[in-house]
Amino acid sequence: MKDTIDALDLLTQQHDEVDDLIGQIEDSDDGEEKLELFQELADKIAAHSAIEEKLFYPSVMTDATEEQLLEATEEHLAVKRVLADMLAMEATDDRFDAKLSVLKEQIRHHARDEEEGKLFPKVRKMFDQEERAALGSELLSMFEELIEQEPRLEVPSQTTEAAPLELQL
Repeated sequence: MKDTIDALDLLTQQHDEVDDLIGQIEDSDDGEEKLELFQELADKIAAHSAIEEKLFYPSVMTDATEEQLLEATEEHLAVKRVLADMLAMEATDDRFDAKLSVLKEQIRHHARDEEEGKLFPKVRKMFDQEERAALGSELLSMFEELIEQEPRLEVPSQTTEAAPLELQL
């Protein structure tokens, strides 16, 4: 199988991209550049959350992971609420950087501590390399489709309740 990527490697790579974008936004003093970077960040977070909620979480749902996945969808909800606030403000607003800080903290905890630290090791035991590669291909395909559609624009409508944990294709 060529051109496959392990689902866990893909998600970790996306976590890295998000961290990198947050760093670029923090380093920027240019309002316009900040806004462009933020829109890219918001799209990546929205598409990443969607592929996890619609495909990854339901695929790895077991008695051993259920509680963790419920918490993960609640963490996504908290992130989307901060994102929705930020989407409604100017990048030059005094509170923008404060919200970015909160967002960074929420994402670091969710992606690094919870997913990479606790969930991914369980998934690595549940699925062999081929299964993770097949899932990775599906995740990547869905992500590439979503990212073209400015998924950040959907975020404000996703802030009422956490995503359900069933497959949504």
